[in-house]
Amino acid sequence: MSRFVLALDQGTTSSRAIVFSHSGQAVASAQQEFPQILPSPGHVEHDPEAIWDSQLEVAREALQRASITAADIAAIGVTNQRETVVVWERSSGRPIANAMVWQSRITADRCQRLKADGLDDLIREKTGLVIDPYFSGTKLEMLLDQHDATRQRAERGELLFGTIDSFLIWRLTGGRRHVTDYSNASRTMLFNIHTLDWDDDLLKILNVPRSMLPEVRPTSEVYGQTDPQWFGAPLPIASAAGDQQAATFGQACFQVGSAKNTYGTGCFLLMNTGNQPVLSRNKLLTTIGWGIGDQVVYCLEGSVFVAGAVVQWLRDGLGVIRSSAEVEQLAASVPDCGGVYFVPAFVGLGAPHWDPYARGAIFGLSRGTTAGHLARAALESMAWQSRDLIEAMQADAGTPLAELRVDGGASVNDALMQFQADILGTPVRRPQVAETTALGAAYLAGLAVGYWQDLDDVTNNWALDRAFDPQLDPSQRDQRYQLWKRAVERSKGWEQP
Repeated sequence: MSRFVLALDQGTTSSRAIVFSHSGQAVASAQQEFPQILPSPGHVEHDPEAIWDSQLEVAREALQRASITAADIAAIGVTNQRETVVVWERSSGRPIANAMVWQSRITADRCQRLKADGLDDLIREKTGLVIDPYFSGTKLEMLLDQHDATRQRAERGELLFGTIDSFLIWRLTGGRRHVTDYSNASRTMLFNIHTLDWDDDLLKILNVPRSMLPEVRPTSEVYGQTDPQWFGAPLPIASAAGDQQAATFGQACFQVGSAKNTYGTGCFLLMNTGNQPVLSRNKLLTTIGWGIGDQVVYCLEGSVFVAGAVVQWLRDGLGVIRSSAEVEQLAASVPDCGGVYFVPAFVGLGAPHWDPYARGAIFGLSRGTTAGHLARAALESMAWQSRDLIEAMQADAGTPLAELRVDGGASVNDALMQFQADILGTPVRRPQVAETTALGAAYLAGLAVGYWQDLDDVTNNWALDRAFDPQLDPSQRDQRYQLWKRAVERSKGWEQP
């Protein structure tokens, strides 16, 4: 048997690759940032070629660092930033434009028109989603409408659409496979989560030719083989999963009611709701977690658009830190936030507010405010936004959350995780392997080829690194939360439709 599984984790700000052993431990990894393209406020793009080049380079580098070859790899698993739209030529594989990133709010006006047409209930019932520029459908429509020739080419079958997983798999297989999985398809606003197929009504509403769309398959399945030129020998690509669903799988959230929160560029809270979709009454999303064989698992999800990205803004926009790693030390230079609340609505607000016209705001500034207070308020904004999600999720579930499993880059910050437990009043549990997004992709791929036998193998690999139990007095917790909610309300509707 091959000794390892390779996970390709294509994120919003960087591409990484991690080699995992059977015990779920990272053997070697490589990571590379790529440029963010910001044409206008609330509009975010990526160069698909930069994504491809960086992902291929780190995959090769990870194998080199592990001192292994393709012969040692049982399978490749792919996980990716979701909702980001790429359109490319069927004949050449060349993208026709920059990728339109999930953070981009450029289709906000189109979404307002869809709402005005009374389509909220139809779209929610079919897709589990709210109408929002976050999702792929209106982005794809906009790309097709930019030029008459583009739409004509799409209708002739010359162009293909995909989220990042589809684009990578197309490239990796040398153009032999145009495929996505249930989890990624469920984020497009074009996919019916009940029939498990692209929905003709939605395709008609957004004027998307079906011929552009990838085949939709279960999340854990061998989709095809890599072209030998990439790694020296063909390797089975055996999973594709949206990053947040992959992290939920990597956290072994297999029981109904179990939940995880990922602190990455954004913040994403998912709760396993079992084999039936549960429609939210509190502005959360219903999404497909994963499909294995004929079994489909659904989740409730809350999405925060800017979490760790606020630290990048402190570094690149404000210049108060030179590297992201410095933020923890700067935040620790003050005993508390000094009454400062930072709402990082740079690209609007996600769940449970869904306001694409909100913008970032900082409240409570005084002459005594320092860079340390700003850094602390920026970090705390991740925890406050996560509480907003958990309040909504507990209301939908009708029961308090027993514990919250955490992962992602910012989860290594002990002070932030303790603050999260304090302001939730809920225990926070961090696993030994914090990179659960890549790990989940690895598990899903390994299960498809028999490297791991079943879900018990995955569950047995989960190990606690540290537990954070609430310590803050409940009255202080609630008082501070009311201030946060005031700040959020004042950030809403800043931009005019």
